[in-house]
Formats: sequence, C-alpha cells, structure tokens
Amino acid sequence: MTLNMRAGLKRDRVRDFLLDFIADKRPGEAIPSERDLCKELGVSRPTLRAAIDDLVRSGLLVREHGRGTFTGPHRVTQALAATPSGSFYAPPAEGHWLSRILEFGLAPAGPQLATRLQLSPADPVLRVVRLRIVDDEPMAIERIQLPGALVEGLVPADMESGSFYRLLRERFGVDVRSAVQTIEATVTDETEAELLHVPQHFPALGVERTTRDADGRIVEFVRSIYRGDRYRVTSELHFDANSG
Repeated sequence: MTLNMRAGLKRDRVRDFLLDFIADKRPGEAIPSERDLCKELGVSRPTLRAAIDDLVRSGLLVREHGRGTFTGPHRVTQALAATPSGSFYAPPAEGHWLSRILEFGLAPAGPQLATRLQLSPADPVLRVVRLRIVDDEPMAIERIQLPGALVEGLVPADMESGSFYRLLRERFGVDVRSAVQTIEATVTDETEAELLHVPQHFPALGVERTTRDADGRIVEFVRSIYRGDRYRVTSELHFDANSG
C-alpha cells in the first residue's frame, strides 16, 4: 500500500468520525479543537485539516476565523417513501416554500423540446423559471416546461406559493401521478451562484424530471439545481433475494 493511499484512508476515517459526530448536532455547534481531535483519533494535524476541509467545502462544517469550526446550517430533507408496488411517493419537503418568478412566457416547442413533451414543434410551451426559497433562504432554481394547452390562464402569481401539482389538479384537471427523475452532482455557474447566494462552482444537486398524468400524458419537464449544502434526498430501500 502506497503512502498516499494510507494518508487517504486515514483522512476517510477522520471524515467518517466527524460525520457521525455532527449527525445529531444542531446548526452552529462547535466541534472539538484540532488538538483534541488529533489526540483522540491518533492522526496528524494535516490529515485532520484535510478531512475538515472536505466537510467545509460541502457545507457540513463552517470555519469562523479566530473562533473555531462549527456545524453547518440545517439541511432541508426531501424524503422518498417506498410504496407496495415498488415505486416511490414524494411527500412535501421540510420547511415553508415560496417562489420568486424569474421568467414566465410562451414559445413554440421546437424540435428537441417537442420530442421530450410529445408535442408538435409548433405547439406552445410555457417556460417558467423560479427561485425556490425555504424559510427565507434561497434553495433551488427550477426551470419548468409545460404544454401551453394544459395550463391556459396560468399566471406568475399562481406559482409563487402552495402546491403546484395541487393547482394543476384542482384548476386544470391535470392529475399528476408519476415521474422519472434523475439526481446527479453538479456545480453552480455564475448566474446560479448569484441567485443562490453561494460562490461560483459551489457543489449542487442537479435534478431532471419528466412528469406524467393519470392518462400517461407528459405534462411537465423540469431541470432544477439545488444547493448542495442545504438540501438532501433520503429514500427507503427494500431488498429481496435478487438484490445486489
């Protein structure tokens, strides 16, 4: 085993220890001093600092010059709950969610988006970009594309608060039932960083979702970016004899 590999394993062990330590802590609580942690874990100060640096970059820890290192802000959790059929139910995420509308307008679908939404290229598509705010903090940017014929009469104020899917169901008769969603690691660009109040190239979660109604029609295509330091997704998994 090489020297670099040993150092990496030590850093991972320290990181795991710190993750367990802060798991039950409230936001803003101090962690032990570097001297105490080095003594308890039996590692050098550079190894400890490298592990802390990783957690600072991910937003789980916050350094304050002259004061020490503290647990990061609370993360909003979106739970995915398994159903008997093997799919997932998405209950509302934590916190009080509001939106600021950044873009709102109709335009022809065009070839690529028409394929995604199963429309003709000339069909109107409503594009909505909104900044999602949770408990007064910017959390995400959503870029939503909807078949215009489904939501005639929708105005920007309709999407500033409340459940959008409930609005679709109650006002427009669109009964949202299923979606295919992917989540992957990404970073913010300059505009996203400014809107989300984070540095450029800050760790984030990129979410892409295609949503269908009870009749199987595609009713929405969304690309979103969530702050990596404030948002997390948890899911309940079930295993059987064929699980890997």
